[in-house]
Amino acid sequence: MKKVLLMALAVGLLTACSQVSDEVEMNGSKDVQFKLDGDFIFEIMPFTRSLDADGKSMTDVWIFDYVGGSLVQQIHQVSTDDDFGSPTLTLSPGAHHVYCATSRGNTPVVDTDAATITFTRPSDTFWKDYEITVSPSTPASVSVACDRIVSKLKIVVTDAVPEGAATFNVTPHTWYYGFNYTTGVPVAAQTDAVSTISIPSSVIGQTDTSISIFTFSATTAWDSNVAVNSKNGNGDVLGSASVANVPFERNRITVVSGVLYADVLVAGLTLNADWENDYEMTF
Repeated sequence: MKKVLLMALAVGLLTACSQVSDEVEMNGSKDVQFKLDGDFIFEIMPFTRSLDADGKSMTDVWIFDYVGGSLVQQIHQVSTDDDFGSPTLTLSPGAHHVYCATSRGNTPVVDTDAATITFTRPSDTFWKDYEITVSPSTPASVSVACDRIVSKLKIVVTDAVPEGAATFNVTPHTWYYGFNYTTGVPVAAQTDAVSTISIPSSVIGQTDTSISIFTFSATTAWDSNVAVNSKNGNGDVLGSASVANVPFERNRITVVSGVLYADVLVAGLTLNADWENDYEMTF
């Protein structure tokens, strides 16, 4: 099912005063509405807006406006803003390069000197750049298609989670925690960084328990070794496994599955390139 994001970006000076509007036209500024399309559902609720992908809402929106290679203005919105998804910029006449991003990653940090956004834990993220020249002939509305720029690692533990299991701990050898918002390429690589996921009591005794983590990725697949273990509340390892050369590619889920608590490692994999059809491996 195609999901559509309609995120309004009004560009220009918003005023009900006809005299000021005439001055805006003489100066060459113009109101332009950006409509962003992507793998989203755009929902308008009373007093709030929601940008949803895979049933989960984005938490942040960024817009960066560059002129002549220099950043001239930026907007950051969070999901609690009344106008979330509808940021407003005033664009001067001439050529602009506008970069749009939306994510639900944890604790984003923007570095405009390096043109990067990094996260303590990355999650689903979409991005696009768009060039526009503001002139009397600039259309009042334009559409921009946002692309997913992350890869998702999904680990499925096929055997039953034992009593006392407290955490799953996933350790990719190489993992990217950010991206360059002017190019969309991954940045901030970390080596052997552990992602710890608490095990809720509801999954104790259950089979086919899945856990997922995200990384920023490029259109060309890259490989990383991945280790996973489960510990009890005292930090004792209850089961572990590792898989070599796990491939990651933008807009694709890589699924690694197998028995964890018996310490059995079985090699084998099949490939499906679509996001909906997963990359299957076993451990």
